[in-house]
Amino acid sequence: MRLPLQVLVVILASCLSISGSLAYKPVVILHGILSGAESMSFLVREIEEIHPGTIVYNCDKFSGWYSLENAWRQVDQVRDYLNEVGKLHPEGIIVLGYSQGGLLARAAIQSLSDHNVKTFISLSSPQAGQYGTSFLHLIFPDLAAKTAFELFYSRVGQHTSVGGYWNDPQRQELYMKYSEFLPLINNEKQTSNSTSFKMGMVRLNRLVMIGGPNDDVITPWQSSHFSYYDENMDVIPFIKRKIFTSDSIGIKTLQEAGKLIIVVKPHVHHLAWHTRRDVIHEVIMPYLD
Repeated sequence: MRLPLQVLVVILASCLSISGSLAYKPVVILHGILSGAESMSFLVREIEEIHPGTIVYNCDKFSGWYSLENAWRQVDQVRDYLNEVGKLHPEGIIVLGYSQGGLLARAAIQSLSDHNVKTFISLSSPQAGQYGTSFLHLIFPDLAAKTAFELFYSRVGQHTSVGGYWNDPQRQELYMKYSEFLPLINNEKQTSNSTSFKMGMVRLNRLVMIGGPNDDVITPWQSSHFSYYDENMDVIPFIKRKIFTSDSIGIKTLQEAGKLIIVVKPHVHHLAWHTRRDVIHEVIMPYLD
């Protein structure tokens, strides 16, 4: 007989409390695009080894090709998942989202005005959007970055997750007109949810943004820190972008409160952030307390 998730958690928590090992907050992990929970298994094992007794939820939603489904459809289910896990742990949880999973996790957190996510770790995620051939060719081999807007900025393109955060710096008018995801969660488009999206972010105790110059997939790599291209293809630091200066989603508020941590780690390829032991120990484990 398979026990419900709630029962298993209560039993595990009770056992750990008795042994005195329940010292770390539960961690929820969200995988990246075109992969699944199994791709995050090494990271799960490292967490369990270094922080014994940690309850780790390795989310298996939208694996493989299903990860290309509409971004909002994925966020709806991730939000419900985080809400369910959060209710099981009133002491608070940690959420780590890798690559596309970090963007979906952030949107889910923003959509939960009363969440109890204490720390959100964005691990090499395109938080300011994506515009690059190397990433594109992983999914759509025949598309070129300069012409991808013809697909993504359309009704059909918006049915894909990538279309929701494809941010062409030289097609901003089309981006704002057609994109149904990133401009909303970044409050570039004002909606009835804009205030709650900001409140969901400032509710965090800590926002950790991790990325590096040798990622070779997230383009520009600084998007992992909310920095992005301008129309001349120059990368503008996030502190000079409107998303920060206007504090549209609360990043400035978090920084001023000492709750924003920017991690730049060179010599790490995109596929190594969660699979290299030294990288995990250096840039992830310090924030799983």
